[in-house]
Amino acid sequence: HIAALSVNESGQNSSAEVKMEDVVDPEHMGIYRSLAGGVTSLQLLHGSANPIGGRSAILKLKWGEEADGLIYDNSPKFIKFALGENVKQSNWGSFSRFPQTRMGVEQLYMNYFQRAKEYDTKKKNGEPYRYDEEMEVLAEILNGERFISCHSYVQSEINMMMKVAEHFGFRINTFTHILEGYKVADKMAEHGVGAGTFSDWWAYKFEVNDAIPYNAAIMQKQGVVTAINSDDREMIRRLNQEAAKTIKYGGMTELEAWKMVTINPAKLLHLDDRVGSIKEGKDADLVLWSGSPLSVYSKAEKTMIEGITYFDLETDKKNREAIKKERNELVTMMLKEKSSGKKTQGPKQSVKRDFTCESL
Repeated sequence: HIAALSVNESGQNSSAEVKMEDVVDPEHMGIYRSLAGGVTSLQLLHGSANPIGGRSAILKLKWGEEADGLIYDNSPKFIKFALGENVKQSNWGSFSRFPQTRMGVEQLYMNYFQRAKEYDTKKKNGEPYRYDEEMEVLAEILNGERFISCHSYVQSEINMMMKVAEHFGFRINTFTHILEGYKVADKMAEHGVGAGTFSDWWAYKFEVNDAIPYNAAIMQKQGVVTAINSDDREMIRRLNQEAAKTIKYGGMTELEAWKMVTINPAKLLHLDDRVGSIKEGKDADLVLWSGSPLSVYSKAEKTMIEGITYFDLETDKKNREAIKKERNELVTMMLKEKSSGKKTQGPKQSVKRDFTCESL
């Protein structure tokens, strides 16, 4: 959820009409820090306040570009869905809207997709209909034109979401977080859904108490395309190390572990024809590491996007020294002004713009 000016439109149970592309923040320092960790692309997701969230933005981290320059040209269409504690509002004490229970969440999806199916049928048959942007977006899902990234945790809801999709003739593209995916990995493989999971997060709220660090490896071994996701402005800088944990927890080979932050997420985003591996004809999105990228001792020395270097470790060191020198000069000037009796003012607080799934 970095590089966003807002993350959750939580006032109703569906916000399919909103777009994360409208709130891309090209000046967010998370972009530069992610480049320093060897990250070149990301999926900017709406938060998890409601079952049907906003539409995703897929970004190349071109630090210094305007917002439009960060967004992938010809981006695949995605939307954020969510399950669990957040969408039934148990985490923020709000009782202002439906749903309030897990059974309500399921019925909401059934209701919305039934409405979208009827709307799409009218449209295709040339019958009179009233334009509805939410229904247009959901009809794209029914027609295989838009993909779902679904925030999820427990096996009951994972099963429920797949059954709802199968009832209406489509499939879920990706379950994110999915810390109980190891319990239903065979069913996920049969459905054809991929997974973006944490390497070893658990017990930070009730519905993740059954999480295990072997989750990613188990899903991968069952045939589920599995990626390691971050959902955190700090963790995104160490995705190489997060991927390496699957070697310890699950016995993945180095190559299979590395795929979890390269070609696998590219496949889940339907961008593997452009990024995710080094191949002639693909975008030159490349990272030069100081050693094995799966080592905690390795650093990203250069991060390139489409052949252009957007992060260089040596340049960064020089810039740090220049900033340190300038800061010392400014502090010296301020102290001199203060000692001569000039009027001073305290520091101004900058606006905090770091979000998580649950930020409101």
